[in-house]
Amino acid sequence: MGALPVFRWRLAPDGYATRRQLRAQGLRPGGQQVAAQLERPRRRRGPLVAYLYRIELAKPVRPMTPARWAALAKANAARRICPTCRRDAGYVIPPTLGMCTPCAFPEPSPELRSA
Repeated sequence: MGALPVFRWRLAPDGYATRRQLRAQGLRPGGQQVAAQLERPRRRRGPLVAYLYRIELAKPVRPMTPARWAALAKANAARRICPTCRRDAGYVIPPTLGMCTPCAFPEPSPELRSA
């Protein structure tokens, strides 16, 4: 296998697309290998690299089945449950806290507030 063709930023020929561009068109790489890469130069660091795929080899995105929708809903619900108090927080628990806001920052008791 030879080296990948490298194109400069915004100079890739037609027929190539990144994963995000494929997704915007309703496509996915579909198991194909990276066909080329795009490089965006930067001043003090190495270049930013984006991998390109051939559009004609891309496959349509698989549709969401009822089982996938159910699994996604279950996963999102699990992100809202506080592991400390086991209640639905009403928002996604921040990974930095690891628990809901009332558990992370409890109110001081009234005796401590007056002191």
